[in-house]
Amino acid sequence: MGFEKIKQNPIREYLADIGLYPHRDYGYYGMYHCPYREDRNASLKVDYNRNIWNDFGTDEGGSIIDLVMKMENCSFHEAANRLEREYANSSFSFQRNKPVNNEPTMKILNILPITQPKLIVWVRERKIALDLANRYCREIHYQNQSGRFFSIGFRNDNGGYELNSPPDFKACIPPKDISTFRNSSDTCLVFEGFWDFLSYLTIQKIENTKHDVAVLNSVANIQKAMNFLKSHRDIYTYLDNDEAGRKASEIIKSANTTVYNRSTQFAGYKDLNDYLCQKPIVKPAVKKEKLGLKR
Repeated sequence: MGFEKIKQNPIREYLADIGLYPHRDYGYYGMYHCPYREDRNASLKVDYNRNIWNDFGTDEGGSIIDLVMKMENCSFHEAANRLEREYANSSFSFQRNKPVNNEPTMKILNILPITQPKLIVWVRERKIALDLANRYCREIHYQNQSGRFFSIGFRNDNGGYELNSPPDFKACIPPKDISTFRNSSDTCLVFEGFWDFLSYLTIQKIENTKHDVAVLNSVANIQKAMNFLKSHRDIYTYLDNDEAGRKASEIIKSANTTVYNRSTQFAGYKDLNDYLCQKPIVKPAVKKEKLGLKR
């Protein structure tokens, strides 16, 4: 699939698909809160007809590929490959000027402990104990335009939920935000997603950490986490071993000199959960917490 065809993917629909909607809508364009930096003024303009965006706060803009590059801190080719992979088979891909309902497309029907057999198997395949998963996650039953579904949900600080279910479904019930756990600690642990956070607890053989925690729920949320991270003396990052993870670590380092990149301890693996899945299953049990991964 060529780059020009990928650029035809409607930005408006891409943002709605990840739970981002215009703060103000004027029919042929919308003003959004910028997803890759702090933006109280809704400075991101998306032109629906021309299918381009412009960030008035930084005077940047371009196609959907350029936007994904900014949101995911990745290269042009990485952004294009992600769009091709994620949306090539989507029912709305590459249909320009398609009307979009600005109301959230996902509605929560019920929030329960994880009991569905399909989800229990998914948790175990991730090598996470079910009790630990239920401590931090819930089984979310929701409805969208396609019907009713259920998924594992991880709550963020703004009341939204990160959703994940097999084989590799990922979505968000908006609003999109980071998830933090505050334990009045000078040390903060940073994870890209909730599976990595649960993997850390599993590796440490603990059910909770004495340190503060920031789960980004996507590296695109890095700027949303910066004020929280700046309040800590020491920061330990457990981000993915890819270009986006490395760039996010560099952004964190620019704000705090005492940043320790723990991703090097699982080099050769995609992320911390991938590292855990190569190891024997360990039942969480309280013990002395160490910030390294050796066990």
